[in-house]
Amino acid sequence: MSIKTLLAALVLTAAPGLAMAECSWGSAQQTTMSCSEGTTWDASSQSCVPVVSS
Repeated sequence: MSIKTLLAALVLTAAPGLAMAECSWGSAQQTTMSCSEGTTWDASSQSCVPVVSS
């Protein structure tokens, strides 16, 4: 095999793995929080708390 063929095969083999790694590089996983009716999300306590209306 020629060096060009080996290089092309290496690039084509590595490209999908590098593309997948790039998609999640440096991003934190985020989850959407849903609270039941009558409660709201409190960021400081990281939990659902009752809604207080006055």
